[in-house]
Amino acid sequence: MDRETRLFAERHYRGLGGRVPDCSGPAPSSVTFIQAPDAFSYADFVKGFLLPNQPCVFSSAFTEGWGSRRRWVTSAGKPDFEYLLQKYGDVVVPVANCGVREYNSNPKEHMPFRDYIDYWKEYIQGGCSSPRGCLYLKDWHLCRDSLVDDLEDIFTLPVYFSSDWLNEFWDVLNVDDYRFVYAGPKGTCWSVNICGRKKWLFFPPGQEEALRDCYGNLPYDVTSAELLDTRLYPRIQHSSLPLEVIQEAGEMVFVPSGWHHQVYNLDDTISINHNWVNGCNLANMWHFLQQELQAVQQEVREWKDSMPDWHHHCQVIMKSCTGINFEEFYHFLKVISEKRLLVLKQGLKGETGDSTGLRLGLQQAAFDVGRLADVLASVVIHPDFERVDTSAFSPQPEELLQQLEDIVAATKAL
Repeated sequence: MDRETRLFAERHYRGLGGRVPDCSGPAPSSVTFIQAPDAFSYADFVKGFLLPNQPCVFSSAFTEGWGSRRRWVTSAGKPDFEYLLQKYGDVVVPVANCGVREYNSNPKEHMPFRDYIDYWKEYIQGGCSSPRGCLYLKDWHLCRDSLVDDLEDIFTLPVYFSSDWLNEFWDVLNVDDYRFVYAGPKGTCWSVNICGRKKWLFFPPGQEEALRDCYGNLPYDVTSAELLDTRLYPRIQHSSLPLEVIQEAGEMVFVPSGWHHQVYNLDDTISINHNWVNGCNLANMWHFLQQELQAVQQEVREWKDSMPDWHHHCQVIMKSCTGINFEEFYHFLKVISEKRLLVLKQGLKGETGDSTGLRLGLQQAAFDVGRLADVLASVVIHPDFERVDTSAFSPQPEELLQQLEDIVAATKAL
């Protein structure tokens, strides 16, 4: 991140104190399409889309060099089943049944990739129909299960998404990641279509509130006729039409934080997707976690007085629902903080190079540390975090916050 962009970012976030930026103003009338890679820099992306929290679509020119776009797709633009079977036939993959609803998601099973391809072929031959319903290969951790050399032949991480704290954190732990492959037949989120077309419906932050039913739940399908029932959806008359995007093969969609969205496959489709967080949307993540904990506490509030360690149990439930709780969020902040502190301490000493291997510039590291300090300052004074047993944490949260604040002061002149 260059100095101009960092200063823009600091002005944008100054005074937020870890809160989410207000994105409740007038919604954009369309989603911006970015045509040429040579005319669009990382700074352009940060200033135009990442900090303002606005979606955009990158043209297929941004991914034309990807090996997956050449090898996974036939000359007719369809999935190359034979190549994929040869390469990944024995891999066990997660498959969701889109025809069955469990709460607000679909049940999953695991099967060999070759069995899923057999199903997919049968689905196509059956006129986009199968007695087994519409099965969708979802959340396949291909990156985690592949060798580095193989990954380099599949895709290249776009520079716009290179500041990827979730995967940086999980790569340190070496147990998981947030890089996924989705694949499935017609009718079924950054996100790149390797082949096929998708239809996206976007609702800017806050606009999804009008979609909630009388119980506070968001609809499973925003196009369902049941939304016309004003007794079940009492605020539906205040809802706005979503922004619609048709994503073509090779195109890359940026989905900002807090934008409710729904996606449909218009063709047989394969896509590569990353969930990610960095300094620009870290406050959004912290805000989301606080909301999730409040929702859990509301659900189990009747047992608060009778359940020993009620607050601890709420954290356990929260982690089972979202994959993370306040304790793990602190460890996430710690891992990222220690890497950025190392880069800045080396820079202040005049040392060249980056021993973290992240190829971070001093301006980027300084921006990241500022955002980390803002959010951690909010975390340490949160009443529910104060109830977390931090006796085994190293460093202690207050100590890490002091380190961040000290380096922020030392790097003001950068």
